[in-house]
Amino acid sequence: MKEFALIFRTSTDNEFKPSPAQMQDILTSWTNWMGGIAAKNRLIDKGTRLGIAGSKTLAPGNVVTDGPYTEIKEFINGVMYIRAENIDEAVELAKGCPMLNGGGKVEIRPLVTSDNFS
Repeated sequence: MKEFALIFRTSTDNEFKPSPAQMQDILTSWTNWMGGIAAKNRLIDKGTRLGIAGSKTLAPGNVVTDGPYTEIKEFINGVMYIRAENIDEAVELAKGCPMLNGGGKVEIRPLVTSDNFS
C-alpha cells in the first residue's frame, strides 16, 4: 500500500459566497466523501484547511511578502493524506472530492518514503 497527499487548490478569483444552508451542504458533502474513504480504510489523516488571511511568504534574503504566492491565481486550500494500492486508485478516491464541484482542483502526489525518494 502506498501513501498519497491530496492537495486541494482553489482560485483566488472565486466569487462564490455560500449561504449558511449552502455551507452546511458543502460540509456534509466533505464529511460524506471523507467518511467513504475512511470506511475503505484508506484515510491516513483528514488534514486541515489552510488559511489565507494573515499569511506570509518568506523568500531567500529574508524577503517577506503578504499572502501565499500572491503572483498566481490559485492557492493551496488544504491537504489530506490517503493510502491506495497505486496512483490510479488514489485518483479514483479523489474524484469524489466536493471541491471539484466548485471549480477547485485536487493534486494527487505520492509521499516520499525512505525507500522511494522520487
